[in-house]
Parts: sequence; C-alpha cells; structure tokens
Amino acid sequence: MRLDLLLRNATVIDGTGAPRREATVGILGDRIAHVGAPGDTGAGDRRATREIDLAGQVLAPGFIDAHTHDDRLLLSDPAMACKISQGVTTVIAGNCGVSLAPSAADGRAPVPPLDLLDASGGWFRFARFADYVQTLENAPAATNAALLIGHTALRARFMADLQRPASEDETAAMRAAVDEALASGAIGVSTGLYYEPAAAATTEEVIEVCRPLTAHRGVYCTHMRDESEGVLDSIDETLRIGRALGVPVVISHHKVAGRANFGRSRQTLPRIDAAMREQPVCLDCYPYAASSTILTHGRTLIARRTLVTWSVPHPEHAGRDLTDIAQAMGLPVEETVQRLLPAGAIYFSMDEDDVQRILAYPHTMIGSDGLPHDARPHPRLWGTFARVLGHYSRDLRLFPLETAIHKMTGLTAANFGLADRGVIREGAFADFVVFDPDTVDEAVTFDDPIAPARGIDQVWVNGACVWRDGAQTGARPGRVLRHPAARSDAP
Repeated sequence: MRLDLLLRNATVIDGTGAPRREATVGILGDRIAHVGAPGDTGAGDRRATREIDLAGQVLAPGFIDAHTHDDRLLLSDPAMACKISQGVTTVIAGNCGVSLAPSAADGRAPVPPLDLLDASGGWFRFARFADYVQTLENAPAATNAALLIGHTALRARFMADLQRPASEDETAAMRAAVDEALASGAIGVSTGLYYEPAAAATTEEVIEVCRPLTAHRGVYCTHMRDESEGVLDSIDETLRIGRALGVPVVISHHKVAGRANFGRSRQTLPRIDAAMREQPVCLDCYPYAASSTILTHGRTLIARRTLVTWSVPHPEHAGRDLTDIAQAMGLPVEETVQRLLPAGAIYFSMDEDDVQRILAYPHTMIGSDGLPHDARPHPRLWGTFARVLGHYSRDLRLFPLETAIHKMTGLTAANFGLADRGVIREGAFADFVVFDPDTVDEAVTFDDPIAPARGIDQVWVNGACVWRDGAQTGARPGRVLRHPAARSDAP
C-alpha cells in the first residue's frame, strides 16, 4: 500500500529516552506505518504520495502539554497557535480545579480562579461534561485534548456557600457529576485546594467526590493546598488521596514558593521519590521562576516582583509592574490590588536553583500552565517547550535532548494513559514535530510575551500538518482523547 508521507534522513528522537538515530519514517493516514534505517522504505520498497528530506533536523513525537488551561481556547481559538507554534500536539486541559464544565450557565460572573477561563461567564454554558466534550468533537481544534473535570467548578456548580466543607448531599451531587464526566471521556479530576473557593474542602470531601476515579481508572491531578511553608504536608495529603482511591496522582507545576522556602526542593523531591516506590505518583513543572494566576494582595507578599497580566476595570495596566501602578494611582499596594480586581498577575517568587532541580528530576513532565486569555500572558504560554529544548537542554546542558523530549512526550503519555501517543514507532499516531536542534528556543520575554518559538519547522497532528515554515496551515485534525474506560474499544 502506498504511503501518504515519507520522511527521509530524519534524526529521530523517539520519546522513550533512547539515543537518537537516523531513520526513514512513513505515514499512512493518521498512523506511523514504518520506521526503518535510512533508505529503508518498508516491504516492497514502498513509495509515498509525498516525500520530505529532513536532513539536519530532529523528528520527535508531538509534545504533550501536561498542564494547561486551554479549555476555552480549544473552542474560542481552535487554531491553537500558542501551542502548535512550539510543537505541542496534545494538551491536558481542566487543571487546578478549573474546568468549563459542568456549570450553572446562569450568566453570573465566575468566582476566581474560574475567571481565568472567562471573566464574563459567557463560556460557562455546559450543564454536563458530555455537552462540552460533544462541542469539542463537533468543532475540532488543531491539537488533541485530554480533559479533566475541575473540583472548584463542581463546588461552584453545586454549592451556594464555598467557604465551608460540602454537605453529604452536595458531595453526592459532585460525585455523580464526576461519574458522568469520566463516562463521557474525561481522564481524571483536578483540584485547586490552594484557591479560596476550594480551600475549605476537607481531604475527606475530595476523596468522596473523586470516588468514581477508582472504577474508571482515572488520574487525580492537584494544585496542592500549599506550595510554600506547608508544602510537605500538602504532598502528604495528595499521597493520602491517591492511596484512598487507588489511583495515580499528578502533582501539578511542582514548586516551592517564597524566599523562606528557597532550596526546599531538596526535601520535596526525596519525599516524592520515596512515595513512588509505594504508589503511582508523577509531577510536572514549567521552566520559569515566576508563577501566574489571579491577583490577590496575599500572593504579592511572597513575591519579589508582581506584574499585572489583566484587569477588568483597568485593562490599561496589563503588563505593568504592580508597584508602578500603585505609584501612578497614589495608593498603597493593597488598595491598588482592590481597585484592579478582578485581575491576574505574574509573581516572581521562586528560586532558579529549585526550578532547575525539579526540571532535572527524572520523573518530571513538562507543562506550560499558560493562561491564554490574559491580555499580557506569562511567556510560558508561547515559550515553555522551546525554552526547555534550547535554554535548559542545549545551552545549560541540564539534561540531554533525548531526556528533554522524553519529559514532554513518552513520559507524559504514559502517566496520563494516552495510548499510542508520545512516541515515534510503528502503529503510533502520527503526531510529530520537526525542529532545528541548533536554533530551537523561545522567542518571548516577560516584556514581549507573544511570539512563535524559533526553530520549529513542522508540526503534524493525526497525520495532518498544522504548522509549517512559521505559519499555521489551517488544518483542525485534533481529537478528544477519551479515557480508555469511556471508549467503545476499551477492553
């Protein structure tokens, strides 16, 4: 059978962590049909409708963004330029307890941090998770998406008072919604116990809401309750939830924040490493020493610098330093924050040594945690994956290129149960990226945070090219990657 595409003279880094090799790769439909030595096109010297010479370039699996807030972006801007331009072919959406579904769809402005997806509330219109999934499948994006249902979204949907633990009836309603979401294709549940609308939830509430994960073989992902002084206790809580449910846990965007906690990754990583010998645990990290989320005065207190990324009442201040805004307003910082709300911010509150130590940890996946609806987003939205390849792997030699790619492909696919993704091998889906290893890097900064990465030549999703020569192709071949228990072909 004639191949659709033949990639010749490629330097293949296959996503498993194995050494690079020269190879010829053939694509048929949405799958990789052949991987052979240079010049080997398969049985009978198979021909292809199209051939591309990749001499001097790396062919890798499409990158999987382990931590995103792309729930709305997949619908409102399905070109997904901020992701495909840096080689991302699959996004894990619905993190930190924040998901578009289920929602009350009553027109109310969403409580923070749900407003990170939509401050107006107009996109919160999916009463059931299945409605959201169906909408995505009816109007595909350029990337694949694997979806989580958010615990904070559930609390906002089923609880009138978020400043207390859920009642038995409320817990039961949330648990039923989790069961519906997992049956509709969600791969797991996320929590954001760090945030005010979920902070009152007890560990027991989380366990009972997430009970359906056990039968559906889902994952539990969490923005932990504390990433500062109480980080070790939060790790212990996360591990307890995983043990109670018998499911894998994902520690989201692992960090230790605040100057008093600089260096404590030397404590957190051994704690996680020891737990991995007893239960399935994994973690992701973004390659920057600054975080980004909603603006509150309390969060500014542990940051050495705060940049405002968006403000509903004062959009003119997006991109400015909070201290400069306060000076211009002639107000104390705390009152300035109140004038800006609802708003978002970037917080410079981490130590670079901790970031590098966590990135280099062998089990750490790469996730951008980008916020695509910020007026002046954190550069991680457009730059995360290219920065890991260029700055951390090539320039600082923090780890080999093979390791960098494994952290953003095969490792992530395995941890999230994404079958036949994240690897270059026969039978895998044809999600792949072609890049120049000598020039690949981010092109963004905190002052200029929106720009395509450098060195990314081509990006293909399910056998269709979505990015070529610095531009989108307009193709929308993305799919919702359903949990195995929700697929008709599941064992």
